[in-house]
Parts: sequence; C-alpha cells; structure tokens
Amino acid sequence: MVVIHDANMIESERSPSVRIGVDIGGTFTDFVVLHPEHGRVETFKLLSTPHDPAQAVLAGLNQITDLSQAGRGLDIQVIHGSTVATNALLERRGARTALITTEGFRDVIQIGRQNRPALYDLAADPPAPLVPDNLRFHIRERVSHQGEILTTLDIDELDPIILQMESADVESVAICLLFSFLHPEHEQAIAEKLRAHDFFI
Repeated sequence: MVVIHDANMIESERSPSVRIGVDIGGTFTDFVVLHPEHGRVETFKLLSTPHDPAQAVLAGLNQITDLSQAGRGLDIQVIHGSTVATNALLERRGARTALITTEGFRDVIQIGRQNRPALYDLAADPPAPLVPDNLRFHIRERVSHQGEILTTLDIDELDPIILQMESADVESVAICLLFSFLHPEHEQAIAEKLRAHDFFI
C-alpha cells in the first residue's frame, strides 16, 4: 500500500482536508472519500482499465467534486492498493520471473518456514514456489548483518546467468540479496546490468 501526501496542496494546517482511498481491482476500481471536517463519507466505483490502471484512478479523482471545486485549498491524502497483483500471484498468471539471491540462499523460498498448515504431516504437498527451481540463481556476494561487505560482488558472474535467463524467456527478475537493506549497492549494480539486457526488475 502506498501513501501519497501532496504537500504543495496544503495552504495551512487549517485547510479543508479530504482523504481518498482507492482499491484497483481486476473489474472495478473502488473509491472511498472521507471529509474529516464534517465526517461525510462517499463511495463509488468505476470500471477498471487493465491496460493502464492509472486511467481509472485519475477518472475517479476527477469525479470527486471537492477536488475540482476547491483545488489547491485542500489538504489531500490518497491511499491506494491493488488486488490485481495479489490475484496474479494466487492465479499464477504473472510474468515469467527469475530470482537472483546471495549464494547459498536460492532455495529459501522453497524451504519456507515452520508456520505451515500441516507441520507434522509427512505426506503434505506444499504449494509450488512462485519461482521454479530452474529459474532461481545465486551469485557470490555477502553482506553482514551490520552492513559490512564480507564478499565483494563480481558483476561479471551475471553473464552466464543472463544467458540462461534469456534462453528460458524470462520476462522479469526479482533480486533479493542478504541484508541488502543495509548495503543496497550490490542489488543496485545487478539491477542496472539486467535492465541493460531489457529485463524488468
């Protein structure tokens, strides 16, 4: 969920305010408009525009009377989410995706955690991972839990991985390196090289 707060539209702390919630679904895009000044709530929906989801959102915003009439005198907050991505995951109809992770961690998404519904069922049939085994890759690099580089990334190690992904018709790549939130440079370097080969990141 993303929160957008347009500070340019705030004239003062006492400006009239509008809070807008938007949920982009596969069929409809739903709007909820809250006017905190007097507690009024409006709801309406428009047909979604799957080719460009933003079109339905912008059309809905244009229909909100207070926005068109008051314009810059309003303190506006827009919160939006989408069930489209969730549905694509559940129905497994998203892009053909590969995963690149730190060496030794490529199978974590298959191993999973202990919080599964049939923990003691030895014959349980777990759901298949979103990225199949042949599209999971690892690369030698390592960052500590304190953000220190333990193994420096050699970006040239990506070359054979890129060839494999191209031959497998991969459309997008998820990059998830260990402790990258403390040292994002390795992920950023990988993303830059993959984008140069026309992969969606």
